[in-house]
Amino acid sequence: MTKAKTVKCLVWDLDNTLWDGTLLEGDACPPRPAAIDLLRVLDERGILHSIASRNDRDAAGARLAALGLDDYFLCPEIDWGAKSASLRRIAAQLNIGLDALAFVDDEPFERAEVAAECPEVLVLDAADLASIGERSEMRPRFVTDESRRRRHLYRAEEVRTAAEQSFAGPSEAFLAGLNMKLRFAPASAADLARCEELTVRTNQLNTTGRPYSYDELERFSRSQEHKLLVAELDDRFGSYGKIGLALVECRPDAWTIKLLLMSCRVMSRGVGTILINHLRDEARRAGVDLLAEFVPNDRNRMMYVTFKFNGFREVSDCDGAKLMRNDLTELRRMPEYVELIAA
Repeated sequence: MTKAKTVKCLVWDLDNTLWDGTLLEGDACPPRPAAIDLLRVLDERGILHSIASRNDRDAAGARLAALGLDDYFLCPEIDWGAKSASLRRIAAQLNIGLDALAFVDDEPFERAEVAAECPEVLVLDAADLASIGERSEMRPRFVTDESRRRRHLYRAEEVRTAAEQSFAGPSEAFLAGLNMKLRFAPASAADLARCEELTVRTNQLNTTGRPYSYDELERFSRSQEHKLLVAELDDRFGSYGKIGLALVECRPDAWTIKLLLMSCRVMSRGVGTILINHLRDEARRAGVDLLAEFVPNDRNRMMYVTFKFNGFREVSDCDGAKLMRNDLTELRRMPEYVELIAA
């Protein structure tokens, strides 16, 4: 399966793009009907929205609130700086790559500046608003429960982040107070669309970057020689959704982790360590070696560090694809701030 470009966030200009008119010139600035339609359609598909606008932040925020549109936009950048700089900040705050952004603006100069400074970004003309939703980059193959709730999941993460930043104590004490529960179970038929979505969308916390199709994953879920496992996390603030996936090839003498990935939304929660240690325990009980494949790229260095930290060492390297082996004799403690529920 070839990994097609997938837009994860559409970044909007405001004047003469989201609305008609120029706010600071006193125009009424009614929202453009095609813009409202596109906001709602993409939100239902799980594509996020943000803003990069040269404008007065307070005035623009008040206008968005008056229109009832402010909750659609995550990490809005409303200032007088370059749009390319705004896009970089939005990508960093959402923890996604620039190549996962699209940018729509009515001004040729602004589009050209972004195209020159951020060539990875898909740049769109506001004159084409009515057709943007039909582009292949805007049409994920599946729309899952997580897709429909994605904006709300990010909003919940904003609440968690604010709570953590205001917490006067060590990070482990904050994590202990979250009452996190991590469920790790074989993928069901109802999980497969989300599994494909995870392999296509997840880049940073991904050990190989290999996408798998629904049909491939369905075969793995029925195979006696594979384990396809899905992780779901929740805490006192609510559910993170299905945030992790592991594909393990099981031979009589060794299990090989063919893919391990997690949503960037759980980057600071230690989930990778917990899943690896669970697989270590299961392999030890089965009396087999535990191996893992790792394919390095420009984004997944953290997963390599996670493997090394949890007892994996390289045993071979073929064209950049590393095979790693775990020392199962070394006992490791699970983080105590997460309750693991494994089926």
